[in-house]
Amino acid sequence: MIRYVSADFIITGNGEPLKHGIIAVDEQGEIIDVFPDESEIPISETIERYEGIIVPGFVNAHCHLELSHMAGKVAPGNGLVNFLSQVIDERGSDEAIILDAMRKADQQMQDKGIVAVGDISNTLLSKNIKEGSSIYYHTFVEFLGFDPFKARIAYDKALALLRKFSPLPASLAPHAPYSVSKDLLKLFQKNTEGDTELTTMHNQESDEENKFYRYKSGEFLKFYEKLKLNTDFFKPQARNSIQSLLPLFSSQQKILLVHNTYTSLKDVYFANRFSRDIHWCFCPKANLYIEGRLPRIEIFQLHDFNITLGTDSLASNDKLCILSELKAIKEHFPFMSLVKTLPWATINGARFLGIDHKYGTIEKGKTPGLNLITNTDGLELTGESEVRRLV
Repeated sequence: MIRYVSADFIITGNGEPLKHGIIAVDEQGEIIDVFPDESEIPISETIERYEGIIVPGFVNAHCHLELSHMAGKVAPGNGLVNFLSQVIDERGSDEAIILDAMRKADQQMQDKGIVAVGDISNTLLSKNIKEGSSIYYHTFVEFLGFDPFKARIAYDKALALLRKFSPLPASLAPHAPYSVSKDLLKLFQKNTEGDTELTTMHNQESDEENKFYRYKSGEFLKFYEKLKLNTDFFKPQARNSIQSLLPLFSSQQKILLVHNTYTSLKDVYFANRFSRDIHWCFCPKANLYIEGRLPRIEIFQLHDFNITLGTDSLASNDKLCILSELKAIKEHFPFMSLVKTLPWATINGARFLGIDHKYGTIEKGKTPGLNLITNTDGLELTGESEVRRLV
């Protein structure tokens, strides 16, 4: 059976928005065709008409499903270093509680029109949930270890976990510049396994990260003391973290840099000149929750970067909803239209994950999912906009 669905506007992601366009979709969610109007639709067919904008299913490029049980446990606005300390202190919980929270978070993402997720994992707990979900998950098995003398132990541990996620799509990912030694990154560069072309790393989420790399000063020194980590081996780099570590990644990898809250124009120029396949991910609500600040999104507009959106975790967000991230961008960057930012929430994430043959745009032969955004102002979001999954 074929459904015919229409709305005030359809943003297919493949051409100009269609006013009162019509989508033909089958029971499996495959797009049969897209029509500019009803002239080509058989008179006998019923057209489902909606108020609002129909868009492709959302891609959440950065999530921590494992931290779903930490909703409301970390106070907002205290900065990244304090956030990390609280996550370390509060992360442990009964396995049943963690699993229940992950199931609810997975269902919330489905309800909010998310069809694919790039998810960070440190344990195997999420595997069964991912296997049973309608969401496509690519798992980034995170490794970390700032002690260069323990790099091999940290790498082998992550590699063992990666293999346990098979046959699900998965690959290794370094946590962040402040938690991964150069020795560990060099091991990663030389010895990769799984879907090796995909990796991701938290980047410049706090200015304290840049202070540590430039001058070996700031709050991270106290953080390392708390962890009883000797940092005598580390020497100031006299440059920001991204400029120090990006050369250590393989030129064959697709690298998603996440957060970028304190990434400067100079950093952007450096990344653009460097021969790496770099993608960028913004998590606006998490950035506001932790640091009370957003990335300088406008400086990324100077280049043709593949920009994506993520929700981060429920430890740093009140919901796992990509529409909420789009609304946060609209609130703080009013000049940015939905037509401009929607690809960040759909096709760009699909391109990074290598699933754009199926997701990301409303095109014949794809199964991208269909979302209805209501309470809109023409083609723009409002503070009251909501999302409803149609397919």
